Amino acid sequence: QVQLVESGGGLVQTGGSLRLSCAASGRAFSNYAVGWFRQAPGKGREFVATINSVGGNSDYTDSVNGRFTISRDNAKNTVYLQMNTLKPEDTALYYCAARLGYQMANREWEYDYWGQGTQVTVSS
Repeated sequence: QVQLVESGGGLVQTGGSLRLSCAASGRAFSNYAVGWFRQAPGKGREFVATINSVGGNSDYTDSVNGRFTISRDNAKNTVYLQMNTLKPEDTALYYCAARLGYQMANREWEYDYWGQGTQVTVSS
């Protein structure tokens, strides 16, 4: 069992940066791949980024590639999402999710555990 808590969201101007954190409780977090997803008002939840269980590989949706960076510190049971050059279209509720296993994934149904989300709002 893994519990996930996101933090770091807030209000930022276009072009600004934020770093989201996803803190996990429970044992053996290094056995879990993690993903970040987001849901904008009136839209479905979409994939943002994923990282494998040891942090050696990652993947991003095209719209954030080159602006966002996912990383993890397994000693701290935490995964991060550094978001730079933010745009109004990045405004959403951001969720982290975890799945048991090494392999990263970019589909919602592949994840077993979800946090409650942290709001990111980018003003124009």
